[in-house]
Amino acid sequence: MRELTKDILLYIEFGISLTGIAIIVYGALRAVGTFIKVEVTRFCDENKIHALMSIRADLGVYLLLGLELLIAADIITTILDPQLMELAVLAGIVLLRTILSLFLNKELKELKAQESPPISHA
Repeated sequence: MRELTKDILLYIEFGISLTGIAIIVYGALRAVGTFIKVEVTRFCDENKIHALMSIRADLGVYLLLGLELLIAADIITTILDPQLMELAVLAGIVLLRTILSLFLNKELKELKAQESPPISHA
């Protein structure tokens, strides 16, 4: 029974990992496609910098979601076979995700501030 549970958890871990990787790849492909579109139309668009910041923010969201799923998969792996190397990899991914999240949240706040002009009280 214990081996069956371990096998099931390994399949779940594999599925979660594949989903995380697919989300990251999808976000990257979407960002590249949008970037190419912005570059092709750059002579007509005056808000190129804003568009590029928006592309980066969108990509960051996909990266964060993909990394969250990879962290979940690594947690399952670490629970099933706890080794020092697995813990180190997990700690590195969590650190990367935390730093990425902080910078992404900062950029999203800046984008929102640029999109909505301040309300003046007369």
